[in-house]
Amino acid sequence: MTLSRRDFLKLGTLVTASAALSSCAPVYRKLAGSLPAVPWTALGANDFLALNRLTFGPRVEERARFVEIGLKAWIEEQLDFDSIHDFDCEIQLAPFKTLKMDANELEGISNGLFDNYDRETVPNELRQATLLRQLYSKRQLYEVMVEFWSDHFNIFIEKGNEFFLKTVDDREVIRKHAFGSFRDLVWASAHSPAMMVYLDNQANEKSHPNENYARELMELHTLGVDGGYTQQDVMELARCLTGWNVKEHFWLGDFVFKEDLHDTGVKKVLNMPVPHSGILEAEQVIETLCAHPSTAHFISSKLARRFLADEPPHEIVEKAAKIFLDTKGDIKSVLRVILLDGLALAQPKYKRPANFVLSSLRMLNVETDAAALHDHLLRMGQLYFNWPTPDGYPDRSEAWQGNLMPRWQFAFELIRNEIKGTKHNLAALLDVSSAGILQDDVDSLASLLLGAPLDRLTSDGLIDSVREAGATDEETLHIIAAGLIASPAFQWR
Repeated sequence: MTLSRRDFLKLGTLVTASAALSSCAPVYRKLAGSLPAVPWTALGANDFLALNRLTFGPRVEERARFVEIGLKAWIEEQLDFDSIHDFDCEIQLAPFKTLKMDANELEGISNGLFDNYDRETVPNELRQATLLRQLYSKRQLYEVMVEFWSDHFNIFIEKGNEFFLKTVDDREVIRKHAFGSFRDLVWASAHSPAMMVYLDNQANEKSHPNENYARELMELHTLGVDGGYTQQDVMELARCLTGWNVKEHFWLGDFVFKEDLHDTGVKKVLNMPVPHSGILEAEQVIETLCAHPSTAHFISSKLARRFLADEPPHEIVEKAAKIFLDTKGDIKSVLRVILLDGLALAQPKYKRPANFVLSSLRMLNVETDAAALHDHLLRMGQLYFNWPTPDGYPDRSEAWQGNLMPRWQFAFELIRNEIKGTKHNLAALLDVSSAGILQDDVDSLASLLLGAPLDRLTSDGLIDSVREAGATDEETLHIIAAGLIASPAFQWR
């Protein structure tokens, strides 16, 4: 029989509720005995958790590689991202010509100076390329860090000229420095036209100081809100930043320092006198901010929160902050401490929408052009580069634990192959070594998606409930797969 959409959703809801009984809490359980021979590697609870933090959802080949070489070697391999062959991902990106263009070219495209392009082309290509990189790239830890820094140096793509400036910022600031020096990353962001426009520093001049960028540079980018600066420091730094601007005509969108708009008076920031020296004034302060102990603690805390827990272990944060200072903000060195020393202490975190979508796609080896997926992310609340305030998308579980219906809808549409340009082949995934025993295939699915099989009573009950409605074995597997993705257990990583 062919199930109607209504029957499919009804039975899927039953599966979701039943799956919740056996794995409703954010708990990673050890595998229940031996798995059947399947095309993926069995993982212990800690390893499954670790891979879910280090990737956007582990593909079967990543699981196998992880088991083969172990956590430390896997992390080192990922940190040496330039050595990872990523040709398949590059092929996916080939159609997006705007990714490599400068701001002047992008502005021309956005204003219709070239055929087949309009204002939405540039931001849409950036969003689509971002999702495809996270989905297909073998450089998973690098892409996770690109997402982290995109939130840390958040820019709302719908503001003013950001619809084309953000593409340059993504390439020259975030992606270029994601694994490098924190100082270089802040430096690049401070000179980024996209950041200047987003936080209004192009309106910051000696006759009308604008404090927006100066405040966020201290509060969100370096020291943190409790980092020891004052309102007077913000005002003085804003004076240092007067004249930092963006070209409006020739070489549109390039950074420029306009001497005639700069406040030439003596300033004092963080008790440090800043004598008149033009553009060097703010650059001197940026160097101080990047090397400050408060910055080391703030960045280490945020990284530990992303990878370990909403309330990360104090000892890991302190150790990472020390390494930050000792290495002058070497991002890879800080990550090694957090990941190698901290992952054993990690606690479950609720998946943000992008992670939920991507983990579904990656674990099921889905093929997609990504275009239609942005509507799903918008409904879930995490369309790329669409967070209006400079703090970036929230990274605490509580911020995302509502609005479940769009996740359910996505799960069922994905399994029914109803998302345009997106197709799974669950049968092929299981057929690699399936013995044709439905119970074993259900165990395999649960192990793939949740890290462990459901208990036998729950598994048999699910199968019986679906088959009573007249579903074939293939339909039963599809319904259970959708239910597992929509289940409470899959919402955690």
